[in-house]
Amino acid sequence: MKIEEVKSTVKTQRISSHSHIKGLGLDENGVPIPVAAGLVGQEEAREAAGIVVEMIKSKRMAGRAVLMAGPPGTGKTAIALAMAQELGSKVPFCPMVGSEVFSSEIKKTEVLMENFRRAIGLRVKETKEVYEGEVTELTPVETENPMGGYGKTVSHVIIGLKTAKGTKQLKLDPSIHESLTKEKVEVGDVIYIEANSGAVKRQGRSDTYATEYDLEAEEYVPLPKGDVHKKKEVIQDVTLHDLDVANARPQGGQDILSMMGQLVKSKKTEITDKLRMEINKVVNKYIDQGTAELVPGVLFIDEVHMLDIETFTYLHQALESSIAPIVIFATNRGRCEVRGAEDIISPHGMPLDLLDRLLIIRTLPYDKNEMSQILKLRAQTEGLNIDNDALVQLSHIGANSTLRYSVQLLTPASLTAKVNGRAIISKEDVIEVSTLFLDAKSSSKILSQHKDKYMK
Repeated sequence: MKIEEVKSTVKTQRISSHSHIKGLGLDENGVPIPVAAGLVGQEEAREAAGIVVEMIKSKRMAGRAVLMAGPPGTGKTAIALAMAQELGSKVPFCPMVGSEVFSSEIKKTEVLMENFRRAIGLRVKETKEVYEGEVTELTPVETENPMGGYGKTVSHVIIGLKTAKGTKQLKLDPSIHESLTKEKVEVGDVIYIEANSGAVKRQGRSDTYATEYDLEAEEYVPLPKGDVHKKKEVIQDVTLHDLDVANARPQGGQDILSMMGQLVKSKKTEITDKLRMEINKVVNKYIDQGTAELVPGVLFIDEVHMLDIETFTYLHQALESSIAPIVIFATNRGRCEVRGAEDIISPHGMPLDLLDRLLIIRTLPYDKNEMSQILKLRAQTEGLNIDNDALVQLSHIGANSTLRYSVQLLTPASLTAKVNGRAIISKEDVIEVSTLFLDAKSSSKILSQHKDKYMK
């Protein structure tokens, strides 16, 4: 009898360049651990980032921002992402690149404001009338299709819900059947159905089924207490941008002209300041009533030197707003021109009056030992086996070129190892791959040696 393990494809699809980052890797005193939470080295930068996180948590960061400055491939994005992880999973993290503001569809300031609003969360607490319990029965009742034809349609759904106090059988609308199918609800799942809207939320599998042998790790939840029909406090997380979009969408009628107007209208619609002010008033009212809580997230602007003098001026006003996220800038430039003002040369290509507002965190190049540890982490994240000699060779390549380049060689080296009939990446595989590909420095050296053979 042959038994094969069914492996989940979820993890392999989600491996990105910073999948291994889980936090800043600090101890209880805020001192960085050399290798922890996916981060290696950069102790001073991580300690500084930890202090900024504490300032954010104690709400003492308003009107200020952080600048991560350092050479390419020194972990600026990784530390910014780690800061967001430290703040919590429900805190919005909105990454963008400086060049994104030069969109052909909407204004530069509109792109910035849109991302500002994406990075501000609103946690709304609502008391809703719900039916909650473990599903004991799920029977869709079919009837003849009223439109004619051979197919049958669902007329209603009979669902049985059980709690610690009792059971109830409900007859539900066919539209709820679609929601149940989308949420993949089965008998034995714990769900709740909102009485007013009919929205279905699957909370997990009932813990009475926890002894079953599941191929996938399932989240088990206890059997709900109290009655099936009850009032429950539901917490919803939305961003201010979600509210803007929901209110800006044209609410046209069903006539052909309004439908055509919605089709012709471009996908990117500018949201007016007037609409945002109205939404802010409603949000402030909810906050004052205690039914909602503002969750300032993190807006990460990479390659900040790509912004121009107009957008930098706009950032001043945006940072001073009463509703503003924590802004983290990142740049790998030294002294250079401020874009849009050819006569101004400034550190990091940013105006001095904006630099005055920033807490600057420096990141330093990694040494060979740190590179080796990062490469080992990346290999584990990508599910690759690599020996120590190959790691030493890759870190040597990284020291001569860049860390990013040596990380990129991991996958080609694993494919070469497979071709050569090995399950583990060896030094020979790394050497073979490094002769096939060129890094930026080697390529520019060849170009300068053979410049007469290339077109100008």
